[in-house]
Amino acid sequence: MARTLAGRDPATGGGIVITIADGRIAGVAPSRAAGDLWLSPGLVDLQVNGYAGLDLNAEGLDPVTVVALGERLARAGITTFAPTLITASEAAMIAALRAIAAARRQSPLLREMVPFIHVEGPSISPEDGPRGAHPAAHVRPPSLDEFRRWQGAAEGLVGLVTLSPEWPEAIPYVEALARDGVLVAIGHTAATPAQIHAAAGAGARLSTHLGNGAAALLPRHPNFIWAQLADDRLTASFIADGHHLPGDTLKAMLRAKSLDRAILVSDAAALGGMPAGRYTSPIGGEVEVGADGRLGIAGTAYLAGAGHLLTQNVATLVNGVGLSLADALRLATRKPGVFAGGRGTLAVGARADLIRFRFAPGDSALAVTDCFVAGEEIDR
Repeated sequence: MARTLAGRDPATGGGIVITIADGRIAGVAPSRAAGDLWLSPGLVDLQVNGYAGLDLNAEGLDPVTVVALGERLARAGITTFAPTLITASEAAMIAALRAIAAARRQSPLLREMVPFIHVEGPSISPEDGPRGAHPAAHVRPPSLDEFRRWQGAAEGLVGLVTLSPEWPEAIPYVEALARDGVLVAIGHTAATPAQIHAAAGAGARLSTHLGNGAAALLPRHPNFIWAQLADDRLTASFIADGHHLPGDTLKAMLRAKSLDRAILVSDAAALGGMPAGRYTSPIGGEVEVGADGRLGIAGTAYLAGAGHLLTQNVATLVNGVGLSLADALRLATRKPGVFAGGRGTLAVGARADLIRFRFAPGDSALAVTDCFVAGEEIDR
């Protein structure tokens, strides 16, 4: 049975009416009545480690936790997400991959929300700084045999791998994954510019949270940040939470990369959305949650993932960087959706992944009132 959804179009400011049928957008039409709710594709997040106490990297992950995380994200307006596992022992990663695959198999909602799993590591830089909060004991070279074991455990769902191309084995590994249709991202790296460009030439397509997972001090030039900004084969993801990148830095990076080669990710961790205080976490160990949502490794300057969802990241781009609401939303919907099978669009025939929300400049986040995943309304 068809239904309609009305709101304001962020691109024009005018009214728009969407017709939904069989989980797809059956019609898009202008409307004279705009109302006070914005209407947009649902948010697409390719890097979620957890949120609100739900941790994908915790020991003994079970499908119940994964399903609960998907439900929590959907209520917040995230209609597509890539569950993200960080560096750990192979046994721990295999167990988590099995749990995520089982959750997706058991939950109709997760089948719609999760296009693939993102494995961030373990073949990242072993150096302090670029390694970030990933445990040094489990950093290791890329291995195709291990990757195949991941895929066996994940029922073929590993669709994005973040690594550093500084490893001697990196280029043939990137080439093999790219041939198999797996997205490869560069991140947590101390690679040389030549190694960055070689990875892009081998098939890497993304830069994971560019500007973070980096040494505190770098040569002015050349360095791996400039190289990734300059390489048009790479689309860069950015964490616009007000903590990972200063506003001026993010603004300059977006200008250098262009909005056509940029996406937002939350990098949300399990302690995101939790009350301020000190916690023990698999990501970062002892972590301090600030009143402003910052997640920091206690006693250091390092971050331990992010505490905000894309609803806050979009608002940060509007308030702190000066993007229009339409452009900020594009970096959290259509642009990342390109890497998830073409999601995040308002077009006839597209998936009916939709949100309505309130927002005015100065608001700290989008206030989502309605969310639809593949045409099904999420119970709030």
